[in-house]
Amino acid sequence: MATRLLLLSDTHIPGRARGLPAAVLRAADDADLIVHAGDWVAASVLDDLAGHGDVLGVFGNNDGPDLRARLPEVARREVDGVRFAVVHETGQARKREERMDAEYSEVDVLVFGHSHIPWDTTTPGGIRLLNPGSPTDRRRQPHHTMMTVVVDDGILRDVELRTL
Repeated sequence: MATRLLLLSDTHIPGRARGLPAAVLRAADDADLIVHAGDWVAASVLDDLAGHGDVLGVFGNNDGPDLRARLPEVARREVDGVRFAVVHETGQARKREERMDAEYSEVDVLVFGHSHIPWDTTTPGGIRLLNPGSPTDRRRQPHHTMMTVVVDDGILRDVELRTL
């Protein structure tokens, strides 16, 4: 049976938005697992998403002690045979793939945030690197974004960057 994931990061609520966009909440309702790569800013965002489904998340550099007490810096979970890790920061884009191969060699997929720049690459070692961008703070990007992913019997399928 396939597992549907919603990937989010850098929601920055309430600084960049009053709340999560309706499209994010609808996608959260459709997901089997909601993955958030940090910079929630308000713990109420974690509580809100948890009301929509199972959440796997980490704290980011803009998250305070309340979120740091509830979330790890790095989260790991196996989903239908695919090994995931989630972290907020991976450093600069230059040589990211090589650094992540060395640091996360035991995973198949690394979800990260921080830059607000959507990212989908595969490292030389075979790790899929996914950054969903931000649904509330696009910075220099043309759109607010999130990602959806389907994991089916050990295979990552239907990775889609969705604009809001």
